[in-house]
Amino acid sequence: MAIVSPNFCAPYPIELGIVRKVMTITDGNFAVTDVNGNLLFKVKEPLISLSDKRVLLDASDTPLLTLKENRVSLHDRWQVFRGKSTEQSDLVYTLKRSSMFQLIKPKLDVFLGINKEMKICGFHVKGSWIDRSCVIYAGNSDVIVAQMHKKHTAQSILIGKSNFSVTVQPNVDFAFIVSLIVILDDINKEDSE
Repeated sequence: MAIVSPNFCAPYPIELGIVRKVMTITDGNFAVTDVNGNLLFKVKEPLISLSDKRVLLDASDTPLLTLKENRVSLHDRWQVFRGKSTEQSDLVYTLKRSSMFQLIKPKLDVFLGINKEMKICGFHVKGSWIDRSCVIYAGNSDVIVAQMHKKHTAQSILIGKSNFSVTVQPNVDFAFIVSLIVILDDINKEDSE
């Protein structure tokens, strides 16, 4: 199930740590590590920008994906592109709410770039920021491909960091999963405002 790259698919479950800084003055607030604390990904976002765009970088600062929100959409529509591109030919996937009216727990549908008609989703995401958890499913099934859980640490209370643990199932592209969680975080921040 390589969506970003086969390099991000493993034949065994992958455990990721995600640290989200609540307050930051730098240009990024996400860091993603493996179980040993080695940096795998980070997210770069502009401090001030007219467009809502983020870039998922690998540990060596190579841009993997550009995540771009369509601000005029009623469904919280995001488009995700390869590298730093925003060209339709580089579209990896589109994500949107499954309906405009969702209260506490958003349900998001993910359509891979080759699915131009967007009638049947390739993945769906259910998450609640109140519960600090989300589950990512294959298609419209109940097959879980990844699951996120909140980790409570002293850092989260003392210095404004949210820590999450993400379990990604075997042969699932974990860079793709990280990009979904970054978008879910943004959607949930907007919902709480």
